[in-house]
Amino acid sequence: MNDQSRLNLHEAARRLAPDAIHEAEVAIAHAIEHGELAANVKRWATEQWEGQQLPGNLNRLETWIAPAELARWAARR
Repeated sequence: MNDQSRLNLHEAARRLAPDAIHEAEVAIAHAIEHGELAANVKRWATEQWEGQQLPGNLNRLETWIAPAELARWAARR
C-alpha cells in the first residue's frame, strides 16, 4: 500500500464523522481489533501514548487502512 492508496486511522475517522472524530476513531479501532476491518496496525507502548487512547493501543497516525476497506466496513455498519 503506498501513501496515496491508504488513510491513517485519524484520516479515516475524519472522513466518516468530521464532527465526531474521536468517536469514529474508537469505532474504527474496535472494528480492527475484532477483525471486522483490515488494517496495517501499529500499536503504542504505554509510555509512548499520544492523545486520547484507543482500543488496543492503536497508533491513530501510523495505523493504515485502504479506502476501499473503509468503505466496505462503513457500508456494513
